[in-house]
Amino acid sequence: MEKQVLVVIFGGQSSEHEISCMSATNIIKCINKEKYHLVLVGITEEGSWKKVNKVEDIQSGQWRHSKEEVIFSPDATKKCIYVKNSETIEEIKIDIAFPILHGVYGEDGTIQGLFEMAKIPYVGCGVLASAVSMDKLYTKIIVDTLNIRQAKYVGITRRQLKDMDKVIEKVESTIQYPVFIKPSCAGSSKGVSKAENREQLIKGLEEAAKHDSKILVEETIVGREVECAVLDDGETKASGVGEVLSAAEFYDFEAKYYNSESKTDVNPDIPEEIKEQIRKNAIDIFHAVDGKGLARVDFFLDKDGVVFNELNTLPGFTAISMYPMLWEKQGIDKHKLIQTLIDNASTREND
Repeated sequence: MEKQVLVVIFGGQSSEHEISCMSATNIIKCINKEKYHLVLVGITEEGSWKKVNKVEDIQSGQWRHSKEEVIFSPDATKKCIYVKNSETIEEIKIDIAFPILHGVYGEDGTIQGLFEMAKIPYVGCGVLASAVSMDKLYTKIIVDTLNIRQAKYVGITRRQLKDMDKVIEKVESTIQYPVFIKPSCAGSSKGVSKAENREQLIKGLEEAAKHDSKILVEETIVGREVECAVLDDGETKASGVGEVLSAAEFYDFEAKYYNSESKTDVNPDIPEEIKEQIRKNAIDIFHAVDGKGLARVDFFLDKDGVVFNELNTLPGFTAISMYPMLWEKQGIDKHKLIQTLIDNASTREND
């Protein structure tokens, strides 16, 4: 049987570029090389597409110096990429795409739209689910319709910051300090801060505005941080519940990836009825945004119960990432998990 050509795309222009490279390394090692001919494509932080020869080049960073440029064709009659070097242009037909891109230009519906135009099946959520889930503000607007509890919030645009007094009044009349300030579309907690007072709020809004044109200000939920993995293999399934034990005051980018004291627990002491509610809420939210393939849904657990936090349509696959760990706890190892995701991409219809 002839191997299918699977293009794996990683890196990207978001603040999560390095995390994407880490995820890609782990995923590529788990793909069945007997079944697929792999074509590796890295996108630099500047947006240059490069053909990558081996996974070791991802680990070393050498791929960024590749002389082979990649052009992804949106032509649905071609279904291909073009690889250009100093002497030749090679056309490579593509059967399936696996975008391992976290954050903007990868997890937000943009590259998914390119795959749709080219009529190339791809792993993960579609354009709509990717776009609205990447945008924390619009995710919250959708979840408001589900009768699922979430933190009080105020949405602000960068343009509105020109009248900072009016913005401060809007926030302070809706939410009590302390509050969290988040860029609506940034990932891995980049640009997130906590404000105990007006001065810190202003500083936090200005910092968040560096990362996105929309900003979310939320009430502080004091509770445990828990996560649930969703997998669509023809039937939508929710994993068990994992708990994040952050070494910092909140689980920001540094705490998540660079503080060895941060831990994850895939078997936390949580009552079964609460776990079941989290699992049900995760699936309901996944369906509400028209999710496909996979997602990780994050919650808080406070004294009053379960509080929805956010949805990630392309969760990390690093060595410390919760998504694959939760499925391993369910008996689905990384190899089987990756194959399930590829199978789902190959067989599903875009409906």
